[in-house]
Amino acid sequence: MSGGLLVVRPEPGNARTVVRLRAGGGRDVIAWPLFAPAPVPWEAPDPARHDALLVTSANAMRLGGAGLARLTGLPVIAVGAETAAAATAAGFRVATIGDGGVDAALAAGRATGLERPLHLAGREHVDSGHPTVIVYASADVSTDAAAFAAAAGGRIVLLHSERAAMRVATLLPGRREAIGIAALSAKVRTAAGDGWGIALTADVPRDAALCSLVLQRAIDRAADAGDKRP
Repeated sequence: MSGGLLVVRPEPGNARTVVRLRAGGGRDVIAWPLFAPAPVPWEAPDPARHDALLVTSANAMRLGGAGLARLTGLPVIAVGAETAAAATAAGFRVATIGDGGVDAALAAGRATGLERPLHLAGREHVDSGHPTVIVYASADVSTDAAAFAAAAGGRIVLLHSERAAMRVATLLPGRREAIGIAALSAKVRTAAGDGWGIALTADVPRDAALCSLVLQRAIDRAADAGDKRP
């Protein structure tokens, strides 16, 4: 591995990840978003049926559009500080922030008495077990497979979602031994398939943890001796 890194998540998260990697010492980072989020038509349900909003992505707040206005009286259970900041910017009160994924956020909400949330989500999302409304979707960005393979060669590709993992696996069907992957979770890692020269999984499903993992790998060459296989 050359120590280079490739970030494929959608914007604006892509730019934030690139900044985090470079700030941590990553000198060879390529941004190549494979998806672009966009709003979809939706209707806000009766807010009286719920006692909170579960928001698992900042894009739900950024792209939710006019439908959000009917729900501003509901407090937000946010997954991650970025999502909480987007909710605040959209005029919502953030009740709790869970940094360990959907389950942790829901547990934090229940601890404050919020048990009937409405989940505002993207088309691809983790099932929360609660009523869910899709407010945005991520479309594939047209990508030349040969150019992507050339860019990925010798690098570690950061995978923030199962969909990203499957797309990267499709774009790189063979000769993966010279390419590494780093996944946000075990499910994301599984979705990428096998054959990678390095396959890493973050300890917790957070961008900061994923970036720390790949920076350690990219900067500390001695680490390559131990776990080139998952």
